Parts: sequence; structure tokens; C-alpha cells
Amino acid sequence: MSALDPTLIEHWRTWIGRSERRDERIDADVLHRYAVAVGADPDIQHQQPALAHWAYFLHTVGSTEIGPDGHPKRGGFMPPVTLPRRMFAAADIEFVTPLLIGEPASMTLTIADVRHRSGRSGDLILVDVDRVIEQRNVVCVRERQSIVYKAAGDPLPAIVEQPVLVVNPDRLWQPDTVELFRYSAVTFNSHRIHYDRPYAIDEEGYPDLVVHGPYTATKLYAYACARTGTTPRRFSFRGLAPLFVSQPVRLTQGDGPAEVRAIRCDQAVAMSATIEV
Repeated sequence: MSALDPTLIEHWRTWIGRSERRDERIDADVLHRYAVAVGADPDIQHQQPALAHWAYFLHTVGSTEIGPDGHPKRGGFMPPVTLPRRMFAAADIEFVTPLLIGEPASMTLTIADVRHRSGRSGDLILVDVDRVIEQRNVVCVRERQSIVYKAAGDPLPAIVEQPVLVVNPDRLWQPDTVELFRYSAVTFNSHRIHYDRPYAIDEEGYPDLVVHGPYTATKLYAYACARTGTTPRRFSFRGLAPLFVSQPVRLTQGDGPAEVRAIRCDQAVAMSATIEV
């Protein structure tokens, strides 16, 4: 049974259809910093890094507009959902044409849906946001992001590593605190679970610093490109379990050639992604 007032849920759903536009030049220096932060080729003129559009059109607010978790305060463009925990849960991205470095671009954001789910883990509110990036009146990227809000829940126990034999084409990735800081900096992500260890443990109930979901998605996308030798025209991912700093992550093929996965050190699937070439 839901603990949320149905009238409150209906109020949040009135945000459906709200839209805003952001304009920005696709600056080469920004793209270079993003490339080195995610471990991509720094020669951005030769090849743009994985999911490079996430380096731009960032939500920036003053320090007085920051909430206790480090995110901007609730309300404004996004609905003022009262559930305390929020995270980037999934996305479906279509790459139509590459971004032109040095050229102005615009992104239009629209609240596509606000959904309520209730299950064993309690109430969830999922907000779907459509993001369309254009240059010279041509669509470059279409993306739908799903942001999930949930109750605090019980603290998570420490993740115990289970050794496994790693064979090609698996790739190991072990994110450290410097990597998390650099990714937070280059994407202007001030969510405290990624850099404030006491907050992550004491306030949000995690056993350690949390690896950014988009950072994991970026690594999976780059892995898929290297494995297939091509650049996918579509990339979709869904977060399934959190990853934590200093623990190894295995990037590997999933059940079919179109699926790739990030496997946590306890062998749980942390993220699943699919590609279309």
C-alpha cells in the first residue's frame, strides 16, 4: 500500500509537458576535459568521447539553491517530489548526427511522464525527461532520461568481492576517488554520495562512495564501441544495482550480441545496456 497522498502524486503529474530550452556553444576545451575525465582519447577532433553530449547543457544554480543532498532544491523545471533519494536510473539515446565542435547548439527539455510505482522496496516516483539537442536546426541527439525518487530504505551492507576468472573480451575497471571527483567536476554533479563519504554512509545508507550511473554508462558505451568496432546509433541502459568506489567492475557482453553489462565485484549485474548499430 502506498504511503504517498494520491493528490500529491496528481500534483506532480501536472508537470507533464513542461519544457525549457538551454543554449550553449560546443566548446572544444569542455570536450577535451570530459574526454580525459572518462579515459577517452584526448584527440577530440579525431574522435569524440563516449556520450560527449553529457558535457554540455548542465543545470547550474547558486549555492543558496542547493538541497541537503547536493542536488538543486526540489521544484522548478522538475516536479517537487518529496521522496528523499533520487538517482539517474535509465536512458534511451539516439545519435542522429555528430555534434559540431565550436558551433552553437540548443537543447530542449520536456517532462514526458511522471509515474508512481509501489512494490517491495516502497514507493517510487519516476520522472521521464525528453532531451533533444539541435545544431543549425538539425536534430543531433534524442534522449529520454528516467530519474527515480524513492524512500530512504534500510542501509546497504558492504559488498563482498567474489573472485571470478576474467577472460576476453571482458574488461576490468576499478574506479577510484580521483576518477569520481573528476567526473563530478566535468559534469557539474554535486550529489554528495559521489564525494562525501560520511554523508553517503550516515545519511543515505551506502557502504561507501557511489559510482555515478552515467559514468558507468559511459564506460559501457565505450566498451561496446571497442567490442563491435563501430559507433552505435542507439544506446539504452538501465541501472540495476549501485557500484562503489575502489571495487572492481567487469564490463562484458550480455546474453546476446546487442547487450553489454557492468558486473559488480559480487557478480551482481549493476547495469545492463543495449546497442543498435
